[in-house]
Amino acid sequence: MPVRSVRSRRRLAVALLAASLAALSPTAVATTTPPGPRPGTGLQQQLQDLVDAPGGPPGVIAVLRDGRNSRVLRAGVADLDTGRRPAPHDHMRIASTAKAFSGAVALSLVDWNTLDLDDTLGERLPHLPKAWHAVTLRQLLHHTSGLPDYSRSPGFLKIVLADPRHRFDSRKLLDFAAGEPLRFEPGSRYEYSNSDNIAVALMAEAATRIPYEQLLRKLVYRPLGLRDTSLPQGYRMPKPYLHGYDVIPPDPPVDVSEVLGMSGVWASGGIVSTPADMTRFIRGYAEGRLYGPQVVDQQRDWIPGNSEPKGPGRNDAGLGIFRYTTRCGVMLGHTGNTLGYTQLIAATPDGQRSLTFSVTTQINRAQKPDLLRRMRAVQENLVCALLRHRS
Repeated sequence: MPVRSVRSRRRLAVALLAASLAALSPTAVATTTPPGPRPGTGLQQQLQDLVDAPGGPPGVIAVLRDGRNSRVLRAGVADLDTGRRPAPHDHMRIASTAKAFSGAVALSLVDWNTLDLDDTLGERLPHLPKAWHAVTLRQLLHHTSGLPDYSRSPGFLKIVLADPRHRFDSRKLLDFAAGEPLRFEPGSRYEYSNSDNIAVALMAEAATRIPYEQLLRKLVYRPLGLRDTSLPQGYRMPKPYLHGYDVIPPDPPVDVSEVLGMSGVWASGGIVSTPADMTRFIRGYAEGRLYGPQVVDQQRDWIPGNSEPKGPGRNDAGLGIFRYTTRCGVMLGHTGNTLGYTQLIAATPDGQRSLTFSVTTQINRAQKPDLLRRMRAVQENLVCALLRHRS
């Protein structure tokens, strides 16, 4: 095997393990002043400085939308081989922002009275372990379920590290954690878990007898006009796409865009979309366009808890959505990170102003905590620009 392939495989293993452990690690607390942008630096230069930072992404794109007016900021490249610049219609892996999509499906079914937020796993999915049966849909969406995270199980990690493109049966992913007890009493505390959104999708399928992929098309893609969004099972990316990279200096970046198959993440993070589509999605989702005001009120039941990685400002968790309270105002949205990509989508509660922010490397508190703090500072400055406040 070539030296580069061996090195890439070793780096991949480290990245996968770190990403998995980051999902359930306690929230890191900064002990020093976050390394923010240089005083007086414009937004465009802040993005360029993020690209130029040690371990920074080869590319970054931010789409700011205010009503019908859009502003696109970008730095770096979408593909290191060609030098092509990032574009709003480039495909990308959206990572855990896909959890907002499963939230949209579930809450739409609640609005239709097909599901109820107090439905339990025992009622909808009786084949799951009896110890899990009291967990409710509300707790799954709030990440207060206590379900063990299947993506941290030794059996799952062993398969992925041996064959990152392994074809899993997505509907049996929870089997990897079936022998484990609940981590805590359901509803007693917050803990982000990939298992939650797998269970949400399975509950939606059980209630409708319709595959989750079809529910996404019917309840989310079509109503919001998403034209370039899909939930694949394989590892191929539709073209054109933002290439995702593993960046560990002093080695050159390694293209990891098509390293992982999506069957092993499915409803917890497998969706492929574009900055343009994600802008349409978060505007409609934050506004509550997919369901009525009573469901919106229940979705915005805020508790302490942050998305992964942490979004700008103070984070609080709702049902399938997070509130980001910045120095300039409140945005609602979701973040995500996976091998090669880190995402933020956020919009004002009325859906009129939105930010879609995508970088082409994985940034989280386990692997790159300093870069994460720097990125969050840039994101907050973009929010301030969007809300027409001075940064």
